[in-house]
Amino acid sequence: MIETGRPVAHVAAEIGVGEAVLGRWVRLQREASSAGDTGVVLDADERAELERLRRENAELRLDREFLKKAAAFFVSEQHR
Repeated sequence: MIETGRPVAHVAAEIGVGEAVLGRWVRLQREASSAGDTGVVLDADERAELERLRRENAELRLDREFLKKAAAFFVSEQHR
């Protein structure tokens, strides 16, 4: 299914499990595959927090770069 693209309903009927169960297995497998080698699967809340923290981290990096440049500017102005 994941590789062949066959419908969940067809495969579920063939192997004798419910569509919802098989759909959940497929979703979990896809999430695990997207997690990379760590095998860590994040739930929706954890994924949202991770995205929020990544955005915050990017903002803080920009702030730090700005402050480094500002500090260098003021040091050079002080020595004039």
